[in-house]
Amino acid sequence: MSAEAPRRAIVLVIDACGVGALPDADAYGDAGTNTLGHLAEALGGLRLPAMQALGLGSITALAGVPPAADAVAIHGRLHALGPGKDSISGHWELMGVSVSAPLPTYPQGFPPDVLARLREATGHELICNRPANGLSAIEEFGAEHLRSGALILYTSQDSVLQLAAHTDRLSEGELRAACEAARASMSGEHAVGRVIARPFRGAEGSFERTAGRRDFALAPPSASYLQELQDAGVPVHAVGKVTDLFAGVGVSDSHAGATNAQALDSVEQLLARGASGLVFANLIETDQVYGHRKDAPGFARALREIDAALARLLAGLGEEDLLIVTADHGVDLTHPGTDHTREYAPLLAVTGAMIGARVPGARHDGPLADVGASVLHWLAGRDAPALPGASFIS
Repeated sequence: MSAEAPRRAIVLVIDACGVGALPDADAYGDAGTNTLGHLAEALGGLRLPAMQALGLGSITALAGVPPAADAVAIHGRLHALGPGKDSISGHWELMGVSVSAPLPTYPQGFPPDVLARLREATGHELICNRPANGLSAIEEFGAEHLRSGALILYTSQDSVLQLAAHTDRLSEGELRAACEAARASMSGEHAVGRVIARPFRGAEGSFERTAGRRDFALAPPSASYLQELQDAGVPVHAVGKVTDLFAGVGVSDSHAGATNAQALDSVEQLLARGASGLVFANLIETDQVYGHRKDAPGFARALREIDAALARLLAGLGEEDLLIVTADHGVDLTHPGTDHTREYAPLLAVTGAMIGARVPGARHDGPLADVGASVLHWLAGRDAPALPGASFIS
């Protein structure tokens, strides 16, 4: 590896872009789900030329995206080894962290002893306290929150505790401080996967969330490929909510990514500056903005914008660059409810050398952890036998 061409890996996680129900999806109430497939059917087909050329249509039947006979990317479906169907479990699994038991969830809301703990920790009264879509929780309880100052507390099917507050009542910094206190209090059997700050603004009837979301995640319970990379002297550049999802463990530096445009710009700026190592980015809007709101045209538009950015990245990919596109879970817009769905994640992986030589891409199906294993093998030239996953890059 020359100083002029440092070896790099770019991992783009298209949040909630599942490609079919996992074998155990029925246990989650998610049998028959297929986020990308059902989206394509609902819209009469998708147009994603860059991902099509890499082999997206060869992964699963997808209206508007036919199989590519000369696909250059390694392509397939990836599955979780452990339980869960949210961002924290999906991203952890991508980097070799798989839990044996599910993190705690609260389908009936948080019990009285937890509420008392949260009131003491945050110094605030709490309202709502039930599983809810974040927008509906704000619409229903926002006015009461403004009158009383009580924080809007809600959860979902995932292991998550969310606190929402209007910026006229609590600044974003004050809400984050309350969430940090809540995070510290949620320990032991109540060690929830994430505590999320959800600031919003606007007048009653037109509330809107700000870009000041912040995730306070449980620290990964075991070593990850991020730490393996750092131990090998390889920098890890996290974009978007990646740093939060790993509680900063294994991350060298963090970069903005509150929107897809911001995250993709951060990726392109890192590559333009010649950053080496891993660039690990979450593209959040397919989940947060469009998936949970069941906005099929918006979801498809976000995919087209990602596809256009992907085309730019591919055009500039050097021989020592590895680009991986994948997901963390699903959020099937045709499925009842607004929660995540237990699905396979797509895999598209290509190096600059593969593109230059027009090497035909092979099929690869395996665990999500194969992504982390492949990145470590590519960047550090070694494996981590204690972690799950195996490299699909020779």
